[in-house]
Amino acid sequence: MSSRTSILVAGAGGRMGRAVVAEVLKTPGATLAGGFERPGGPDIGKDIGVLAGLDAIGLNVEDAPAKGLKRAGVMIDFTAPGASVDNAKAAAEQGVAHVIGTTGFSTAEEAEIADIARRIAVVKSGNMSVGVNVLTALVEAAAKALSKDYDIEITEAHHRLKVDAPSGTALMLGRAAARGRGADFEKKAAGMTGSRAGQRKEGDIGFAVIRGGGVIGEHEVAFAGAQEVIRLSHSAIDRGLFAKGAVAAAKWAIGKPPGLYSMRDVLGLDFSD
Repeated sequence: MSSRTSILVAGAGGRMGRAVVAEVLKTPGATLAGGFERPGGPDIGKDIGVLAGLDAIGLNVEDAPAKGLKRAGVMIDFTAPGASVDNAKAAAEQGVAHVIGTTGFSTAEEAEIADIARRIAVVKSGNMSVGVNVLTALVEAAAKALSKDYDIEITEAHHRLKVDAPSGTALMLGRAAARGRGADFEKKAAGMTGSRAGQRKEGDIGFAVIRGGGVIGEHEVAFAGAQEVIRLSHSAIDRGLFAKGAVAAAKWAIGKPPGLYSMRDVLGLDFSD
């Protein structure tokens, strides 16, 4: 295996795509294989480096992943659910690992990605931040240590353009809390599709969503007891932190056997006893 990781960037003209390009170009041991956008996108043909706010690098945005995949060992993808599924299929055809930071997948799309992961290494996470993944471990540990007398409430805030709600990170935190309690997350999640009315049911994991302005990402998990409240939180200051985590995941994924991995695997975080 080469010591260098050749990375193809999906959605290279988007906010996260540009951040990933910039991170790849400054990461030792990584090289940029190229980037692409959906057919007809306004950034097709533009220099990828210039789009990322850097000097021209002689690589232009392409209109499909096919050419770039031939040059790549791994693809990083922060696009949209349907596009990410299509990109995963294209990566599998070329035997290229796939790092997915996209959120908002349907149950059927999740199943498709899991099936594709039988053919290639797929690293998929609701949040690529090292800090958020450490937070996830802390939430699981707290939920395990505290009794069901502590209500769990998850609050998240993002910019006005974010589509999915609750965020993938909020769901990741909710699932961690459920694991800590040995509970079925799907049965305990409350307030995910609208306002929650009526009395709180014991063991519910509640969600509250805020959308506005240019907020990059705010997440808080509160364990509310009758006599105290414990709060665990994370604030994203620069979306470059997600790009940094994604590039670390890409370097890790090269040469890994087929499977569906998470940032927990990349970072070596152990949620067990």
